[in-house]
Amino acid sequence: MAAALSSWQFWALASAVFAALTAIFAKIGIENINSDLATFIRTIVIMASLAMILFATGEFRNPAAVSGRTWLFLVLSGLATGASWLCYFRALKIGQAAQVAPIDKLSVVLVAIFGATFLGEKLSGAGWTGVALIGLGAILVAIG
Repeated sequence: MAAALSSWQFWALASAVFAALTAIFAKIGIENINSDLATFIRTIVIMASLAMILFATGEFRNPAAVSGRTWLFLVLSGLATGASWLCYFRALKIGQAAQVAPIDKLSVVLVAIFGATFLGEKLSGAGWTGVALIGLGAILVAIG
């Protein structure tokens, strides 16, 4: 089990499971509430949970010790996350979870493109084929 806990594959799969549960729980949770308010409540829960984890594990650090560059990109990431969540919850409010989630997962395709373009990451031919299939699959599920 220790090997699994230090594996990126384990954590990526766990992320996918929790992302799937997020869509289902959110779809049920936003039935009688504004999607922006639902996002706000979700954010409070996330902040409280992370604070407890950081304090329980002794990993909380003084934010002043974080470099300016790190702050800049974490703030930009936070803004992008917030915008993503607002859009996602609004889409869930209007559409079906089984259609919204695959379109949201087109982010996988965009990450591959952005990673190659801006970070110099390399994917093999098989990797790019997989990215294309993810994109095609998301579109087919959404329109099907």
